[in-house]
Amino acid sequence: MEILKTGAARLGIPLNEKQLKSFGEYYAALYEWNKTMNLIAAVECQNILRKHFLDSLTVVRGMTANVSSAVNDETTLLDLGSGAGLPGLPLAIAFPSLKVTLLEATRKKTRFLEHVVDRLGMANVDVVNGRAEEVAHDLGKREKYDYVTARGVAQLATLAEVMLPFCKMGGAAIAMKGGGIDEEVGRAMKAINDAGGRLEKVMPVDLDEIARTTVLVILRKERPTPANHPRRTGVPFKHPILA
Repeated sequence: MEILKTGAARLGIPLNEKQLKSFGEYYAALYEWNKTMNLIAAVECQNILRKHFLDSLTVVRGMTANVSSAVNDETTLLDLGSGAGLPGLPLAIAFPSLKVTLLEATRKKTRFLEHVVDRLGMANVDVVNGRAEEVAHDLGKREKYDYVTARGVAQLATLAEVMLPFCKMGGAAIAMKGGGIDEEVGRAMKAINDAGGRLEKVMPVDLDEIARTTVLVILRKERPTPANHPRRTGVPFKHPILA
C-alpha cells in the first residue's frame, strides 16, 4: 500500500490507515470477483494500485487546485459507466464526505459494486443500474451533480452528450483519456456546445507511481442541456455528434 499512499500524497490526498484498509478490502474483492467476471484487465496487486486506484485519484486535479476546501458534505459526483467502480470508488474512499453515485448499465457489475459498498460500509455511495441515455432524463438526477466522471468508455463527442446532462449549472464533466487526443477533442466541439458546455481545459497529469500520463478533459456546464439530449439509447455511441 506504500505505492498508493505515496502517490496519493503527491496528488494532495493524505490517506489514513482506515482508508488504506478500505483500499485493501476493495482490492481483495476486485481480485476475487475478477476471476469470474471481466472487471479489469490488470489483476496484479501493483498494477491495480497504480493503473486503477491511483489513476482514478488523478481526477482531483480536474476538480480543484485545493481539494480539501472544495470537497465537502454538499459536493456530489456521478461516475458514468462505473464498471469496477473506477474512478468513483477510489474517490469515495479518499473523500468520505463526497456523495458519489455509481452508474452502471450491466447488472452483474452493479452487484459487484453493491458488494463492495456494503463490505466497506460506505454510506456516501449510491449504486444505480441503468443506461446513461435513460437515467439522464430522470429529473431526480438531471443537472444535479457538481462533477460527472467517465474513464475511457467512449469517444469524447459521445461522452459530452451523455455526461453534461447530469451536470449542475457551473458543474464539470471530467473525462479520463490517454494521450494524443487533439483530433478527438476537435471533433467533439459541436457535441460539447450542443449539450450546453464548453471545453475548459485539457490537463495532462503525470505521476511517477503510475508511469504513464492520464489526460483529463474538463467540460464546464454553462447552459441548460436541451430536453432532447441525450438522444435515445445507443444513438450517442453509434452516431456521435461530430464537428
